[in-house]
Amino acid sequence: MNDNQAIWLAKARAGDDQAFAYIVETYQKPVFSLCYRMLGNAGDAEDAAQETFLRAYKYLSRYDPERSFATWLLSIASHYCIDQLRKRRLHTFSIDDEEHDWWQPPDPGPSPEIRMVTDEKQAQVQQLLEILPKKDRAAVILHYWYDHSYEEIAEALSLSVSAVKSRLYRSRRALAEHYQNVDVLMIETKKSERTPYETPAF
Repeated sequence: MNDNQAIWLAKARAGDDQAFAYIVETYQKPVFSLCYRMLGNAGDAEDAAQETFLRAYKYLSRYDPERSFATWLLSIASHYCIDQLRKRRLHTFSIDDEEHDWWQPPDPGPSPEIRMVTDEKQAQVQQLLEILPKKDRAAVILHYWYDHSYEEIAEALSLSVSAVKSRLYRSRRALAEHYQNVDVLMIETKKSERTPYETPAF
């Protein structure tokens, strides 16, 4: 947080609603993005983001200025989303380490064709994230989308640093294995959809 943001935050903690509105405007995009990655639905993510800021406003007096405000705020969002996922009673899976660049958010391209590929990739990434247990998903999102350190994630999710490392390690392996399985399935599906006179080149 820069000095200007720190000033606005101090004013907000003193009860200045206009200052808190500035805080909301500053952080609404990363909060919504985290909620969307966690919940996989724009409507639910919007509700979660609003609830996050309501809770942040309510408990702002408890915020420790020595901590990162972004970490504190995203931890509120993470815990709320985890609670929502728990209520959905989603099935969870467990989870090693390999290359993981393939599931990083891709840069959007200027052409419609590239944008279509980007949208498909983003949808696939979201589907992959949904196979993870709730806290594992939160750890992955905080680490790879928000560059949080192991220590910051441990603080945000009430875990030990070793537990965070273990969850990220297992998650990368699970995502890589699932991605490979999806790729194989897509290739086999495309092969079965070819007509007899089609060659492999088309």
